[in-house]
Amino acid sequence: MSKIALVTGASRGLGKDMALSLAKKGIDVIFTYHSKGDEAAQTALEIEKLGQKTAFLQLSMDNQSGFEDFFKNVEKVLNEKFSGQKIDFLINNAGIGLRTILGETDEKTFDTLMNVHVKSPYFFTQSMLKYMNDGGGIINIGSGLSRFSMVGNSVYASFKAAITTMTKYWAMEIGKRQIRVNTVAPGAIETDFGGGTVRDNKEINKHIAENTALGRVGLPEDIGSVVAFLCTEDSKWINGQRIEVSGGINL
Repeated sequence: MSKIALVTGASRGLGKDMALSLAKKGIDVIFTYHSKGDEAAQTALEIEKLGQKTAFLQLSMDNQSGFEDFFKNVEKVLNEKFSGQKIDFLINNAGIGLRTILGETDEKTFDTLMNVHVKSPYFFTQSMLKYMNDGGGIINIGSGLSRFSMVGNSVYASFKAAITTMTKYWAMEIGKRQIRVNTVAPGAIETDFGGGTVRDNKEINKHIAENTALGRVGLPEDIGSVVAFLCTEDSKWINGQRIEVSGGINL
């Protein structure tokens, strides 16, 4: 019987590649999307073509009031499509990029970033624990920006640093259940995240490539394969770690 992973924010970009990489490892995937159901349906089709079962559910990580109904839907999906199994792996991937400059940042932007990147992952994971098998894993998606600095990312990066700290505490707090908790911290990746700046701005793309040891900007598949690895027995002794996957940017 296949194990099951739940990936938040997986209709496109990094999350989509994580979902597909997990399916390639023989893991069934439940994933969430925010608003683009057509993209979610396409991702589900690609997972099924890889021979794995899947389901997708709408979820907004900016508002915890929707979590109760979401988990009712999770329970329904697990019973109807996955024979009442529990989830083995949780990947907290959903996120947004909003530019912030000290002296120009409004409270709404700050609160939105805090909700999506810290408060929601905390309470979402807390609720998810009852639906998880012992011996599985949780992967939080951090950011290279918590190690190096780029103007305009102070709030986002600070909250990514917070989730990395939470990772270590969670690893201690639920270790008795043999659930491993790790952070994967991507560097700059060519996706539509943050308006697609890294992907579409040739000058920025070139600058990042020149400051990366491997000489290029990252691609979604550079991240998804690492996340999938952490959901295998080969990673059974990796716990409480921040793993940066950046090609060696700003070394």
